[in-house]
Amino acid sequence: MKFSEEQVQRYSRQIILPGIGGKGQRKLAEARVFIMGAGGLGSPAALYLAAAGVGTIGLADFDRVELHNLQRQILHRTADVGQRKVESGRKTLESLNPEAKVRTYSDRVTSANVREILRDYDLVLDGSDNFPARFLINDACFFEKKTLISGAILRFDGQLSTFKPHAGGPCYRCLFPQPPPPGIVPSCQEAGILGAVAGTIGVLQANEALKEILGIGKSMAGRLLLFNALSLCFDEVKLLPNPTCPLCGQNPTIRELIDYPLSCQP
Repeated sequence: MKFSEEQVQRYSRQIILPGIGGKGQRKLAEARVFIMGAGGLGSPAALYLAAAGVGTIGLADFDRVELHNLQRQILHRTADVGQRKVESGRKTLESLNPEAKVRTYSDRVTSANVREILRDYDLVLDGSDNFPARFLINDACFFEKKTLISGAILRFDGQLSTFKPHAGGPCYRCLFPQPPPPGIVPSCQEAGILGAVAGTIGVLQANEALKEILGIGKSMAGRLLLFNALSLCFDEVKLLPNPTCPLCGQNPTIRELIDYPLSCQP
C-alpha cells in the first residue's frame, strides 16, 4: 500500500513515532475493528480510531440519539437528536476522516447474528451499557477467538481490561462468571455518570486497540485497570485465568451463546 501525499501529511505525527512508521500505518489502514455501542465509551473510542487511520470500523447500536446522551456521547450533536446512533456516528466519523470505512449495525446484536458479525473483524471493543450485551460479546469473542477490549463506567469510576483467552489469558467470565441479579447494580440512568469518565475509559480502549493492531507496548490482557475520577487515581489488579470459569475453564459448562434478559445495566 502506497500512501498519498495527503495521507502522509494527515498521519505524519503518528508515522514518525518509534515502532509505527509506514509499516505500522499500513497495519492500521488494513485493520477492522468492531465497536459494540455508539454511546459514552464507543464515541471517543471510535473518534480516535478513525483519526488514527483504522481502515474499517464497525459500529453497532440499535438506539436513537436522545438529548440526555449529548453530555457524554460525543459522536452526536444536538441536530442528531432522533436519528439512529449508528447513522449519526457514521456521519461524524466520515467527516473527521473521509478515508474511514464505517459499517453500521442498527439491529440488536443477539446470539443469532453476533458470531457472523464478528468474523469480519480483527478486534472487538465493548462499549455496551448492559450486562446481557457484555456477556454475549465476551462469549462470542471466545468462540470466535477474537481479542476483546472491555470498558465499563458508572458515576465517577471506570474500569478497563483486554481479554485474550485464545492466547492463554482470562476471559470476562473469569472475573464475573454470571450477570448480577436484577437491581444489584444501578444503571447510569439511576446512578449518573460524569461525561469525562466515559471519555477517559473510551480513549483508553482506543489506545489499547491501537497497541494490539500495531503489536507495540504491553497488553492489558491479564490486568484490570480501575479509575476514579474524583481522586484521579488509577489502580491495577492482576487477573489470572479461572480454572473453574464456566466458559474457558477446565470443565466448561457454557458451550453456546446465551441471550440473557435485558433486566439490568452497569
